[in-house]
Amino acid sequence: MNASTPDTNPTTIDPAEAARFGAMAADWWNPKGSSAMLHRLNPVRLRYIRSAMDDHWHGDSEGFRPLAGKRVLDVGCGAGLLAEPLARLGGAVTAIDAAPENIAVARHHAEGQGLAIDYRAGGVEALAGESFDLVTSLEVIEHVADPAAFVAGLAGALAPGGLMVLSTPNRTPMSRLALITVGESVGGIPKGTHDWHKFLTPEELKGLVEDAGLKVADVTGLSFTPLQGFHLSDNVAMDYLLTATR
Repeated sequence: MNASTPDTNPTTIDPAEAARFGAMAADWWNPKGSSAMLHRLNPVRLRYIRSAMDDHWHGDSEGFRPLAGKRVLDVGCGAGLLAEPLARLGGAVTAIDAAPENIAVARHHAEGQGLAIDYRAGGVEALAGESFDLVTSLEVIEHVADPAAFVAGLAGALAPGGLMVLSTPNRTPMSRLALITVGESVGGIPKGTHDWHKFLTPEELKGLVEDAGLKVADVTGLSFTPLQGFHLSDNVAMDYLLTATR
């Protein structure tokens, strides 16, 4: 495309990244397969999201369906590892992913679980005009073509009074060692999953979120130790979660 010609159909999707993750679709729900790391991360991420929800909406931390009556959006949903628990918590969940292969697997798995989830193939820019009470996008922004436009799209989908939760690796020597040098050699993460140069520091992600008109409410580290496994901490050197509100 000529540099002076505007892109009339902009997208935040990186086709190469979509193809990479789509190729893993059939193995997504295998806890010992190519998405094993996400299976191990999921309980910790869900605890963080539940705590953020209870704080934001002053909910009952013991309740089983805290998302009842709320619209939920999960962007970069893969085959539904996060979307399904959010639906079980009572949310009316819409989940989108750039890889159609992932959406096909997600729909099939949700049907087997008796869960009604609105799965869609596409990018965040296709959500114009829709709004959601809770927006999540975990370990996704480091794989998109335009992080600023991606965050703006997420923010645009967040309803007034809504809550957004993001997670992503930090761009530090620790993340390079843990996620790429070790993780992609002996840690079970497929080779080529990460590009360290596309990782965002908390300061960079905060800036994108604030530029999109939201207020950052919390940043919490996601760490790993042999004794504790993955756990929340004050150390953001490897990975972190961020909550924001409108």
